[in-house]
Amino acid sequence: MTSISRRALLLSGAALPLALSRAPVAHAQNPAKLKLRLLETTDLHVNAYPYDYYRDRADDTVGLAKTASLIAAARAEVPNALLFDNGDVIQGSPLGDYMAYSHGLKPGQVHPIIAAMNELGYVCGTLGNHEFNYGLDYLGTSLAGQNFPSVCANALKPDGTTLVPPTRVFTREMVDEAGQKHSLRIGVIGFVPPQIVRWDQANLNGRLTTIDIVEAARQHLPKLRAEADVVVALCHSGIAGGEPKAGAENAALYLAQVPGIDAILTGHQHLVFPGSDFANIAGVDAKRGTLHGVPAVMAGFWGSHLGVIDLELERQGSAWKVVGFRTEARPIYERTPDRKIVSKVDATAAVLAAARTAHEATLAYVRQPVGETKGFINSYWALVADDPSVQIVSNAQTWYVKELARNAGLGHLPLLSAAAPFKAGGRGGPDYFTDVKPGPIAIKDVADIYLYPNTVRVVKVTGAQVREWLERSAGLFNHIDPASKAEQALINGKFPSYNFDVIDGISYKIDVTQPARYDNEGKVAAPEAHRIRDLAFNGQPVDEAQEFLVATNNYRAGGGGNFPGADGKTIVMEAPDLNRDVVVRYIIAQKSIDPTADSNWSLAPWPKDAVVSYVTGPGAAAFRPAGLSVEEMGHTPEGFTKYRLGHAG
Repeated sequence: MTSISRRALLLSGAALPLALSRAPVAHAQNPAKLKLRLLETTDLHVNAYPYDYYRDRADDTVGLAKTASLIAAARAEVPNALLFDNGDVIQGSPLGDYMAYSHGLKPGQVHPIIAAMNELGYVCGTLGNHEFNYGLDYLGTSLAGQNFPSVCANALKPDGTTLVPPTRVFTREMVDEAGQKHSLRIGVIGFVPPQIVRWDQANLNGRLTTIDIVEAARQHLPKLRAEADVVVALCHSGIAGGEPKAGAENAALYLAQVPGIDAILTGHQHLVFPGSDFANIAGVDAKRGTLHGVPAVMAGFWGSHLGVIDLELERQGSAWKVVGFRTEARPIYERTPDRKIVSKVDATAAVLAAARTAHEATLAYVRQPVGETKGFINSYWALVADDPSVQIVSNAQTWYVKELARNAGLGHLPLLSAAAPFKAGGRGGPDYFTDVKPGPIAIKDVADIYLYPNTVRVVKVTGAQVREWLERSAGLFNHIDPASKAEQALINGKFPSYNFDVIDGISYKIDVTQPARYDNEGKVAAPEAHRIRDLAFNGQPVDEAQEFLVATNNYRAGGGGNFPGADGKTIVMEAPDLNRDVVVRYIIAQKSIDPTADSNWSLAPWPKDAVVSYVTGPGAAAFRPAGLSVEEMGHTPEGFTKYRLGHAG
């Protein structure tokens, strides 16, 4: 496969359009027709290189350097193409943490992922929720390095003005189907999930507020529509069905109902649209790629896809109207029937060069050893059995918070610890699992266990709230019908694993033959259902009035995931350290760890003849969990291994 040079990449948006014009000059009486291609990247999360820093090896499923080749090819196919980014750029990989916590970013310096993006000719971007993880000052310095602007209409400073401009209008020369040139005005508006003020309270409290996405759209769209020929919404928010809700995190479908938008570029959910992920949602055409009739696209994550929306415009009087469209998400790789990854494009040299120095420094950073582990740490079975990868986080949080609680006068309260498996397959694919071998343990391994730059928080809750917290977490599981003889998938694929909190310090069972008490959004769906059984503390049933401290992170404590007892109002301690750094410090203090799960939770038995299936990575075969009978059922087209799970008894 031939790499596309930087010169070809730059020329593809300038010299080629005129050469590719196919139609003759239009007659005066015929309306001008023009095709406009919108290109989207989203949720790059600092993945400039096709590299997995956690496993310290090349990875053909990620990387803006790969997406850049798709961008060049997409530009070469049409006379008119514009490139946008939909947010979550500066955080999300060890390279991002290296820059924020080790290297630093001084005024005038350009962040390496921004330097890589600057090679590609973006028109505009918007802000994602993870842009705020390192604070507003760091974000400001990062944005200053862009050679393209960003817009966001619903993040407000204390004086009521937006943090960055809410909208922008770009005038570009376009070529119509007859080869004639036209000056086209492209209006752009951007949005971020309003929940950022909860998720990043420590960084944003008193410095930033948010408003509902749809409300912000209604405020700004009339003026933007009057100034633009085409309006594009950069919506770092996903697609969810149901009735519109004020302050919705995933509001793209509701946004599509606001008049004046010609195309919506979505993201945040790390999924692909058009595609089956969004089938059977009212108002969504998952095949054509529309939200209430408005063309939309979601381009995966980490550079896995390029979003493409082709608009057909026709001149009607003094205005341009959209008379046709086509949407698609183009992948940078494909998976063969024998589960091998095949790259569809080569990396673009200019993008690699822009981030090379930081990439190499990140490799040195993540390879630093901090201790050793006597046992394996992996997450292949973390969703169905107590697991070492979660246990080590809980142990570290308990170790860290215990002394802080005593110094704060809270040492008399029993201390629990909540942690979740972050890498557990799902949309990340069959290789997306923590897998650390015995021996020296490095920063990259800790980052593989704890992905996010969360900070430690402690909440004070009652026994009743602990029970409901666990009920919300148990929404991970589908309802297993004990009378059915058909195969039943155990895991709800729409429930993110980072919301499957395991609470250490108590013991309990989860009965999946009961319906889920909470739905995927955290609302009570089955008031009479109770999956949590045998909830006990120190061997005795938990008193619902008893108070507990729970060590967790800022995302959960601030309301992330909508967990009972964790809405920002129950926080009693805000620690300055990252949860990940706490794990590092714990390993350094222990020097050697033996990450054995304590089996404080388990799945309650179901009938022996029920066919309950679970999919995990191929590497799971060597680590079959105690307490469950496991029988391999074959492989899925995506490369996962499927097992039938059962219980003794």
